Amino acid sequence: MDDLGAFLLVATQRSFTRAAAQLGISQPALSAKITGLEARLGVRLLTRSTRSVATTEAGERLFKSIGPHFDGIASGLNALSELRDKPVGSVRITSVEHASQTILLPALAPLLADYPDITVEIINDYSLADIVADRFDAGVRLGEQVAQDMIAVRIGSDFKQCVVGSPAYFKKYGKPKAPHELTEHRCIALRLPTSGGVWSWPFVKEGREIKVRPGAQLAFNTIALQLDSCLAGLGLGYLPDDVVKEHIAAGRLQRVLAEWSAPMSGYHLYYPSRRQPTAAFSLVVAALSLRGRKPGGR
Repeated sequence: MDDLGAFLLVATQRSFTRAAAQLGISQPALSAKITGLEARLGVRLLTRSTRSVATTEAGERLFKSIGPHFDGIASGLNALSELRDKPVGSVRITSVEHASQTILLPALAPLLADYPDITVEIINDYSLADIVADRFDAGVRLGEQVAQDMIAVRIGSDFKQCVVGSPAYFKKYGKPKAPHELTEHRCIALRLPTSGGVWSWPFVKEGREIKVRPGAQLAFNTIALQLDSCLAGLGLGYLPDDVVKEHIAAGRLQRVLAEWSAPMSGYHLYYPSRRQPTAAFSLVVAALSLRGRKPGGR
C-alpha cells in the first residue's frame, strides 16, 4: 500500500523530485520504491527521461483503477476529524499570485491560528489546472474562467487593470494616448505557462473591446517582478488596481489610458460537487465565502 501510494503521487506530480519532497524521503529512495513495485507487478509503470515522468499504458490503467480507492481512504480518514475536539486535515488549492496574496492568505490566517491541525497548500499557477486530475481540493480563478460544472463561490470583488509606468519612464519615452501605441513602448509582460506566449492586454471603452499584445522587452510569470520592474522605470505594466494604488498615490507610478481600463470579474473558489466534504475543507470554504461577502472583498 505504501508503494502504491508513492506511485500515485509520482504519477500525479509527474516528477520524482516533487513527489519525494512531499513524502519527505530522498529521490533515490522513492525511485527504489517504484522500481521494486514494478518488479513485483512484472510491468513497467512509469517512463522516465531527464525532463519528465509519464505513466505507461499499464501505469495509466493502474492509476485510474486504484486512485479513487485511495481518495476514498483519505476521505474516510479525514472524516474522522469530525469526532475530534478540533478538525484536522489538509486542503490543496491551485490559485494565482494576486488572489493568493490579497484574498487567500488574509482570509485563512485567522482560520489556521484557530485550527492548528488543519494544513493548507496553495500552488500559484496561471495555467488552468484540472483540479480533479491534479488532486487539488479546489481552485481559485476569475469568474469567467470557472467551468460550468463546478461549484463556484465568489471570494473577491471585481477589479480593474491599470497601465502604469514610472515618472522617469514617461519623461524618457512619453505617454501612450491609445492602446495600440503600446506596441511601440517597452512593456513588461505576463508569461503564460500553458501556451508559452504572453498575455494580451484587454481594453474596453464605450462598449468597444480590443486586445493588445504588448511590445515586451521583459516578461515574467509573477506580478511582484512586474511591479518591481515598473518602479525601476524598465517599462509599462498592466497590473490590478489594488496592487498599484499606493504607488500611484505616492507618485512612484503614474497611470495612463485610464478610460480604457478593463474590468475583471472577481475571483471565485471552485470545486467539484462532493457528497461528504471534510470538516477542514468546509471551514476553508466558509472562511473564503465570508471574505467574499465583506465590502471590497479583499
